[in-house]
Amino acid sequence: MTPTRADVPVVIVGAGPVGLLLACELGRARVPVVLVEKLARPMNESRASQLSTRTAELLHERDFGALLAESAHEPRTHFGGLGFALTPVDSPFAGNWKVPQYRTEAALAARAAELGAETLRSHELTELTERPDHVRCRIQGPEGPLDLRAAYVVGCDGARSTVRRLAGIPVTATPATRELLRADIRGLTVRDRRFERLTDGFAVASTRDGVTRIMVHAFGGPVPVRDGPPRFTEVVDTWRHVTGEDVSGGVPLWLDAFDNSRGQAVSYRRGRVLLAGDAAHWHLPVGGQALNTGLQDAVDLGPKLAESVRGTAAPGLLDSYHEVRHPAAARVLDHVAAQEQLMLGGPETEPLRAVLSEVIALPGVRRHLTSMASNLDDRLPVHPTPMEGRNDSAGM
Repeated sequence: MTPTRADVPVVIVGAGPVGLLLACELGRARVPVVLVEKLARPMNESRASQLSTRTAELLHERDFGALLAESAHEPRTHFGGLGFALTPVDSPFAGNWKVPQYRTEAALAARAAELGAETLRSHELTELTERPDHVRCRIQGPEGPLDLRAAYVVGCDGARSTVRRLAGIPVTATPATRELLRADIRGLTVRDRRFERLTDGFAVASTRDGVTRIMVHAFGGPVPVRDGPPRFTEVVDTWRHVTGEDVSGGVPLWLDAFDNSRGQAVSYRRGRVLLAGDAAHWHLPVGGQALNTGLQDAVDLGPKLAESVRGTAAPGLLDSYHEVRHPAAARVLDHVAAQEQLMLGGPETEPLRAVLSEVIALPGVRRHLTSMASNLDDRLPVHPTPMEGRNDSAGM
């Protein structure tokens, strides 16, 4: 017989940064949360490492000053690999803030635990059944199946979201046509390069603290179906093909492959099931926009969901989450698609790059692109939800 846990107000599937920040938002409002995460341990990879101005503001407001203090400030950005200095903006956190994703995730996880969130690692959602007053979640864990009854379920479980699939939420999507390989390698001596376009492809390399992050795309290369990371030999061969350099003598610490597939859920809510982060919108990772957009999803959704759980939400409040965040992500998807063409297009892209280099030099254009990269166009209105679980001693 499958054991049934006591009712839980909110089940969040996915304990990455978006799910954890949402758990923090609900914890501040004293809404109990269970996070369901299929990974046995927290990730230790840098992955997305850039926090935007708006994200830094939101984290500062929530007393994540220590995390921001360890981040490196970067006053420049790029559009499709065309670099430019960010223009001044009305924020004490102007610019981009570089911090490895595992550090962001660790800080959010510690706060979520302090606020009472329970995390079930090595557990995977296998079934959703929605009822008028709850959602039944069937979960498989190391000790067998488990049932959770939740008032609401939020999928923060990535581009291949199980929650989205089980809830039957439709998407608009564009399939992959290009693939990039990346790796963190210790013991390399290669020159740093940023968005370098060569005859046979595109290459990036950056060394920090003895570890070199490389990223490479071969023009016209296939997009294989993968069920895991690439082999190091594959990364070595592709890097040699594009740059002519040999990186085989380094020690690989992390290998990854990603493609340019992109898409968006048609609706971020279906009844008592909601989506946030990459489960709601996904695209080629450019400039940390996926992470930042997802974290801002969590901040918008948190107080609205808290009021809905308590039964104090005004009519339509929870639906306004989709109304606010769907168009924000749609703009990001358009910008990312344009940047992809500029970075990864073949020689035919060069005239367009030359013209845009001239255009980006114009002050008004830089101001517009700075506002977009900083996410300041998506500043969220202050929501009046009382944060009953507020920890004043922590300055939250």
